[in-house]
Amino acid sequence: QVQLLESGGGLVQAGDSLRLSCAASGRTVSNYVMGWFRQPPGKEREFVAGHSSRGGRTLYADSVQGRFTISRDNAKNTVYLQMNSLKPEDTAVYYCAADSGGVFFVVLFGAITLYDYWGQGIPVPVSS
Repeated sequence: QVQLLESGGGLVQAGDSLRLSCAASGRTVSNYVMGWFRQPPGKEREFVAGHSSRGGRTLYADSVQGRFTISRDNAKNTVYLQMNSLKPEDTAVYYCAADSGGVFFVVLFGAITLYDYWGQGIPVPVSS
Protein backbone atom coordinates (compact mmCIF):
# COMPACT_ATOMS: atom_id res chain seq x y z
CA GLN A 1 0.00 0.00 0.00
CA VAL A 2 1.05 3.56 -0.69
CA GLN A 3 0.02 6.51 1.40
CA LEU A 4 0.13 9.99 -0.10
CA LEU A 5 0.13 13.15 1.98
CA GLU A 6 -0.23 16.58 0.42
CA SER A 7 1.08 19.74 2.06
CA GLY A 8 1.77 23.36 1.20
CA GLY A 9 -1.73 24.58 0.50
CA GLY A 10 -3.31 27.75 1.82
CA LEU A 11 -5.02 30.99 0.95
CA VAL A 12 -3.19 33.05 -1.66
CA GLN A 13 -3.95 36.06 -3.83
CA ALA A 14 -4.19 36.17 -7.59
CA GLY A 15 -0.72 36.38 -9.10
CA ASP A 16 0.96 34.64 -6.19
CA SER A 17 2.97 31.42 -6.33
CA LEU A 18 2.60 28.31 -4.22
CA ARG A 19 4.31 24.94 -4.11
CA LEU A 20 2.44 21.82 -3.14
CA SER A 21 4.26 18.74 -1.94
CA CYS A 22 3.11 15.13 -1.95
CA ALA A 23 5.07 12.79 0.28
CA ALA A 24 4.65 9.09 -0.44
CA SER A 25 5.17 6.37 2.16
CA GLY A 26 4.77 2.63 2.26
CA ARG A 27 6.56 1.98 -1.02
CA THR A 28 9.03 3.67 -3.29
CA VAL A 29 7.15 5.46 -6.05
CA SER A 30 10.12 6.20 -8.30
CA ASN A 31 8.69 3.97 -11.05
CA TYR A 32 5.13 5.18 -10.63
CA VAL A 33 3.45 7.79 -12.76
CA MET A 34 2.54 10.60 -10.35
CA GLY A 35 -0.24 13.04 -11.00
CA TRP A 36 -1.94 16.08 -9.60
CA PHE A 37 -5.68 16.59 -9.92
CA ARG A 38 -8.00 19.26 -8.58
CA GLN A 39 -11.67 19.62 -7.79
CA PRO A 40 -13.08 23.14 -7.99
CA PRO A 41 -16.13 23.93 -5.86
CA GLY A 42 -19.22 22.30 -7.32
CA LYS A 43 -17.33 20.70 -10.20
CA GLU A 44 -15.85 17.36 -11.16
CA ARG A 45 -12.29 16.37 -10.36
CA GLU A 46 -9.98 17.30 -13.21
CA PHE A 47 -6.45 16.52 -14.32
CA VAL A 48 -3.72 19.11 -13.69
CA ALA A 49 -0.34 17.49 -14.36
CA GLY A 50 1.35 14.11 -14.61
CA HIS A 51 4.97 12.95 -14.51
CA SER A 52 6.89 9.80 -15.25
CA SER A 53 10.47 9.22 -14.18
CA ARG A 54 11.00 7.35 -17.46
CA GLY A 55 12.57 10.13 -19.46
CA GLY A 56 11.02 12.79 -17.23
CA ARG A 57 7.90 12.85 -19.39
CA THR A 58 5.19 15.26 -18.35
CA LEU A 59 1.69 16.21 -19.35
CA TYR A 60 -0.22 19.33 -18.35
CA ALA A 61 -3.79 20.47 -18.65
CA ASP A 62 -4.15 23.34 -21.11
CA SER A 63 -5.44 25.58 -18.31
CA VAL A 64 -2.16 25.35 -16.37
CA GLN A 65 0.38 24.90 -19.15
CA GLY A 66 3.18 27.43 -18.74
CA ARG A 67 2.16 28.34 -15.17
CA PHE A 68 2.43 25.05 -13.26
CA THR A 69 5.38 22.67 -13.09
CA ILE A 70 5.36 19.12 -11.77
CA SER A 71 8.59 17.64 -10.49
CA ARG A 72 9.75 14.90 -8.20
CA ASP A 73 12.59 14.02 -5.87
CA ASN A 74 12.88 10.24 -5.89
CA ALA A 75 15.39 10.32 -3.02
CA LYS A 76 12.66 11.88 -0.87
CA ASN A 77 9.82 9.89 -2.45
CA THR A 78 8.11 13.23 -2.99
CA VAL A 79 6.34 14.95 -5.87
CA TYR A 80 5.86 18.69 -6.18
CA LEU A 81 3.55 21.04 -7.99
CA GLN A 82 4.92 24.54 -8.43
CA MET A 83 2.06 26.90 -9.19
CA ASN A 84 2.84 30.38 -10.50
CA SER A 85 0.62 33.26 -11.59
CA LEU A 86 -2.30 31.79 -9.71
CA LYS A 87 -5.79 32.80 -10.77
CA PRO A 88 -9.09 32.71 -8.87
CA GLU A 89 -10.20 29.92 -11.22
CA ASP A 90 -7.36 27.78 -9.83
CA THR A 91 -9.29 27.62 -6.56
CA ALA A 92 -9.83 23.94 -5.79
CA VAL A 93 -8.96 21.04 -3.58
CA TYR A 94 -5.76 19.59 -5.00
CA TYR A 95 -5.10 15.86 -4.94
CA CYS A 96 -1.93 13.87 -5.44
CA ALA A 97 -2.28 10.51 -7.16
CA ALA A 98 -0.05 7.56 -8.02
CA ASP A 99 -0.22 4.98 -10.79
CA SER A 100 1.58 1.84 -9.66
CA GLY A 101 1.49 0.45 -13.19
CA GLY A 102 3.72 3.22 -14.47
CA VAL A 103 1.87 3.59 -17.77
CA PHE A 104 4.13 4.39 -20.70
CA PHE A 105 1.98 6.59 -22.92
CA VAL A 106 1.96 10.24 -21.86
CA VAL A 107 -1.50 10.80 -23.27
CA LEU A 108 -2.88 8.49 -20.59
CA PHE A 109 -1.51 10.53 -17.68
CA GLY A 110 -4.70 12.55 -17.58
CA ALA A 111 -7.01 9.57 -17.10
CA ILE A 112 -8.39 9.69 -13.58
CA THR A 113 -9.05 5.94 -13.63
CA LEU A 114 -5.35 5.28 -14.23
CA TYR A 115 -4.41 6.09 -10.66
CA ASP A 116 -4.81 3.60 -7.85
CA TYR A 117 -3.59 5.65 -4.90
CA TRP A 118 -4.87 9.05 -3.84
CA GLY A 119 -4.07 11.60 -1.19
CA GLN A 120 -6.69 13.21 1.04
CA GLY A 121 -6.53 16.49 -0.83
CA ILE A 122 -5.51 19.96 0.21
CA PRO A 123 -7.47 23.18 -0.41
CA VAL A 124 -5.97 26.05 -2.35
CA PRO A 125 -8.22 29.12 -2.31
CA VAL A 126 -7.10 31.94 -4.60
CA SER A 127 -8.60 35.34 -3.90
CA SER A 128 -8.98 38.03 -6.55
